[in-house]
Amino acid sequence: MITGFILRALEGKILIAIAILLGFAVLVPALNLLTSPDSFFHIPTYAMALMGKYLCYALLALALDLVWGYCGILSLGHGAFFALGGYAMGMYLMRQIGSRGVYGNPLLPDFMVFLNWKELPWFWHGMNYFPFAMLMVLVVPGLLAFVFGWFAFRSRVNGVYLSIITQAMTYALLLAFFRNDMGFGGNNGLTDYKEILGFNVQADGTRAVLFALSAIMLSLCLLFASAITRSKFGKVLVGVRDAESRVRFLGYRVENIKLFTFVVSAMMAGIAGALFVPQVGIINPGEFAPANSIEVVVWTAVGGRGTLIGPIIGAILVNVGKSYFTGAFPELWLFALGGLFIGVTLFMPKGIVGSVQAYQARRKDFRQAADRDAAANDAKSQATPLAAE
Repeated sequence: MITGFILRALEGKILIAIAILLGFAVLVPALNLLTSPDSFFHIPTYAMALMGKYLCYALLALALDLVWGYCGILSLGHGAFFALGGYAMGMYLMRQIGSRGVYGNPLLPDFMVFLNWKELPWFWHGMNYFPFAMLMVLVVPGLLAFVFGWFAFRSRVNGVYLSIITQAMTYALLLAFFRNDMGFGGNNGLTDYKEILGFNVQADGTRAVLFALSAIMLSLCLLFASAITRSKFGKVLVGVRDAESRVRFLGYRVENIKLFTFVVSAMMAGIAGALFVPQVGIINPGEFAPANSIEVVVWTAVGGRGTLIGPIIGAILVNVGKSYFTGAFPELWLFALGGLFIGVTLFMPKGIVGSVQAYQARRKDFRQAADRDAAANDAKSQATPLAAE
């Protein structure tokens, strides 16, 4: 059963994408660790960390594509699930600092000592254990998505109304996490990490492993998402996206289908956030900003929603452009991003990958029509002499 589930996912394009990602998981760390800094092939540590950040963004865009591209749920709050996964990882990393903090308190993070907290809040207990923290990376975003989706989907909230309340959700979390009394570092967030699993988080080797894990996790999530969308359940998902009332008329519990997909997508976003934090070195309430969630929508639209590979390409291309333009033309970047989104909407509504697929489909149809015409002409030419006789 599991083998068949995986084999259904491994179509040609997905297999190529996974092979490329796994190749990068080996090649980039090798070029960073095994080549001389003076070598032409050497990849600096800062560049590797930057590419690792792009892969985390790509995983977040893939998570959004699962609900938007295949289920028709335009979520403008997926940045919240990303940030919650990041905070879970950040809490673990803060607990690993111990007495090496500025105030030397082995039991409380520095910001709690500064704010005169007397004891560790209950929700920080257990976060010093890596397995428990990684479980929270999945459970916290998944639980929020489950509670939110339970009420929203059973109330049959759809379309722009659902998008608005997802954005309201992430904005509410933004305001909550800005408060110092929430116990998450307030405006400054969580930073100044020292180690992860006993390894220096700033060391080249640790950063190489984090990059490799980002590429591997993106590959696994791509495989899992492909298996879902290519299964019978995936066909129902597309039916919900294109004709929800008909799917409901056929007897399917649409709210359960949406809820399952939304929760899985939120967990994938949480994983992306957890991989993002140790590579960037900080997590703060700014990650909850609604503008961040809107950017994820732009990445997905540029790459091509409903394609799985498209959002990955879109996230990487847009963020590479952002890194360049924010340095070269910082005052023009937001205009460029808005122009890109408008241009794609007007001239490439299916995105990069979707447009390529549509072009290939048209070429295939044209060839098939030409072959049919040629066969008809051959049959006609063969039948004409016989009729003359």
